[in-house]
Amino acid sequence: MSPTAFHPLRHRDRFAITAITAVASAFALVAGNAHAGPSPRALEARAYEHGQGVERRPERAARLYCEAAREGDADAAFALGWMFVNGRGIARDDARAAALFGLAAGSGHPQAQGMLGLIRSAVPEDPDCLKPEFEPLAWGPPEPPVEVIEPAEPAPDPGPDPFESLPRWKQQVADLVHKVAPRFGVDPRLALSVIAVESNFDARARSHKDARGLMQLIPQTAERFNVKDPFDPLQNVRGGLAYLRFLLAYYRGDVVLAAAAYNAGEKAVDRYGGIPPYAETQDYVRKVLSLYRSERHPFDPRYAPTPASSGLR
Repeated sequence: MSPTAFHPLRHRDRFAITAITAVASAFALVAGNAHAGPSPRALEARAYEHGQGVERRPERAARLYCEAAREGDADAAFALGWMFVNGRGIARDDARAAALFGLAAGSGHPQAQGMLGLIRSAVPEDPDCLKPEFEPLAWGPPEPPVEVIEPAEPAPDPGPDPFESLPRWKQQVADLVHKVAPRFGVDPRLALSVIAVESNFDARARSHKDARGLMQLIPQTAERFNVKDPFDPLQNVRGGLAYLRFLLAYYRGDVVLAAAAYNAGEKAVDRYGGIPPYAETQDYVRKVLSLYRSERHPFDPRYAPTPASSGLR
């Protein structure tokens, strides 16, 4: 059955899922520390499942959950079982849900133990990704290759890394950026340069224009990139990186224009044909470039299919 072939829930199915949801909620209240928290791969899967800072992609979420489950992540096994039992973007399959809940329950996951009691009639069947012969195609077509275009001219020597020795509270943010930025095709140093200028690494920062969090997302930008809580460091960084990825593609790797648009918006940059004549924006671009030390950055044109005007700058 294809993911789109899931039929409307019958009355008894609705009743069963309602009961499952109630049990899961009850168990969640008493979960305690019986199992370890979600792994980074499971957190990435959760973002794709719910569209938090990235485009919602249930099949990719399912693939990542299953990879994490193979590595022993009980939360990931439970989350994938939940997707199967509810048909959340993938075909409903109680047998595979039962196998995944059993896997999670074996690691002491309390919600999974409660779920097993409600789908006893299903004969467990491992998802393809838990089988030795697993291939990624079991979840659908593989991810398209990233078509990164390198700048024509060689990048200048970036000089000493200004983020090499940071206080511990800033280093925690830097570690997060180094982990997440490559997934968006963004140089961590560029992302950290933006964070340093925008918020000075303050996850609770809020400007007079209502820009919020590490990368100072205004409400419109947060909504545009599916950021639900801009004060959550991971969500905020994902949203800011998604915006940087778009701007780098839109301006064909031009860091100066991307930085100007991050501060003033791409409409202002396009209207003026370059850096807008705003003192704040001009100062902003100078500060970012003083940290990043390069005016060019590789970009993936898939994220901005319509090129910006060739008359810019």
